Amino acid sequence: MSAIWTATVGQLMVEAATVYAIVAACVSRKRPAGAAVPQHFAPISVLKPLCGAEPRLYENLAGLCRQDHPDYQLVFGVCAHDDPAIAIVNRLRADFPERDIALVVDSRTHGRNPKVSNLINLFRAARHDHLVIADSDIAVPPDYLRRLAGPLGDPHVGVVTCLYRGRPVDGIWSRLGAAFINEWFAPSVRVAHAGGSRRFAFGATIALRRDTLNAIGGFRALANRLADDFWLGELTRKSGWKTVLSDVVVETDVTETSLRALWRHELRWLRTIRSLSAPGFFFMFLTCTWPMLVLGCVLAPHFAIFLTALVGALARSLTADGFGAALRAPLRDSLLLVEWAAALTGGRVHWRGHVMTTTDAPPSQSATQPASRPALPKPIYSTTPHPQDSPR
Repeated sequence: MSAIWTATVGQLMVEAATVYAIVAACVSRKRPAGAAVPQHFAPISVLKPLCGAEPRLYENLAGLCRQDHPDYQLVFGVCAHDDPAIAIVNRLRADFPERDIALVVDSRTHGRNPKVSNLINLFRAARHDHLVIADSDIAVPPDYLRRLAGPLGDPHVGVVTCLYRGRPVDGIWSRLGAAFINEWFAPSVRVAHAGGSRRFAFGATIALRRDTLNAIGGFRALANRLADDFWLGELTRKSGWKTVLSDVVVETDVTETSLRALWRHELRWLRTIRSLSAPGFFFMFLTCTWPMLVLGCVLAPHFAIFLTALVGALARSLTADGFGAALRAPLRDSLLLVEWAAALTGGRVHWRGHVMTTTDAPPSQSATQPASRPALPKPIYSTTPHPQDSPR
C-alpha cells in the first residue's frame, strides 16, 4: 500500500507540474488586448519616488521624458537633501527643458513604508487628476503613457496596471533574478488573469484617477503596509472599481550581484505573497516545474510518467528566455522551491535597508472621504515651468 501511495503522489506531482507548465507556456504567448486609444488625452501627473542613484537611473527616467503623450507632468521625490538622485533630476531638466518636471525633497515620514511616505510628500506637487505611479527602476516605451490612458476614461475602472520584464544588469545572480520575474512571476500572473482573477496591482506601473485615490483614503491608507501596490489595487476593487491589466509591458532592472542579495529580495516577495494569499501560496510548490518533475519520476518510475515529465520539461523551456535560460531553468526552479520552503514561516523582510514585517494590520478605510487637493509642501520644492504656464 505504501508503494502504491508513493507512486500515486509522484504521478500527481508530475501531472500537476506538467499541466501548469503547459498552461503557463500558452498564456505567456498571449498578450492582453490593447485598450482603445482615446481621442482626447487627459493631462497626467507621473509620480516617481526616488532613492539613490540606481544603475541606469538616468536612462530609465529619460524614457519618461520622451513620451508621445501631449500633456504630462513628472513629479520626482526624495527624502534626503544629499540624495544623489537629485543630480540625475537636475540633469534631466537640463537635457529636456521642454518637460514639466517637479522635484520634492522632503524628509518627513508617514508610517513604516518609506516608499509610501515619499509618495505622500511628493503627491502635493501633482497638478493633474490622472495619476501614474511607477517605480524608479523601470524602462518604458515612448507610447507608455498614451496606452495607459485609454482605460482610465471608463468610470468603472479604478486601477490600470501592467506587467514587467526583468532586465539583468550583470552576472549569474541578476540573470537568475530576471528569470524569477520573466519565467515564474509573469506567467503566474497571466495564468491567474486568464482564470478571471484581477487581484493584482504592480508597483512597476499603477494608473488611477485622483478621485479614486481620495475615495480609498489616499496614500495614507497604505502607509504601514509592505505590499502597498497590491493594497492600492485591492482597496479600489473593494470600493467597486475594476482593475485592468494593460497590454503595456515595461522593463525593470535586476541588480543583485550575490546569492545573499537575491535570496533577500525574492524571500521578501514570497513572504509578501504568503501574507496576501496563504492558500494559494501553499500550493505554489507545484509551479516549481523541474524539481516537481524530477521528484515525481523518482517516486513513480514508470514510462508513462517519464513521458509526461518530458512534455512538462519541454513546456517549461518555452517560458524561458532563450537557450541559455532554458539550461538554467532547473537551477532557477530548484532555488525557487528552496525559497518557497523558507517563506513558509517568518514575517521579517529586508527592503532598501529597512526591516519590515508582513503582519501589520490591514490598511484602514476610516478616512475614505475625498479630500481637497493639498497645498504645496514647505520643504524644498522646485519645478521646471510648463511652457503653457510661462508669464505672458
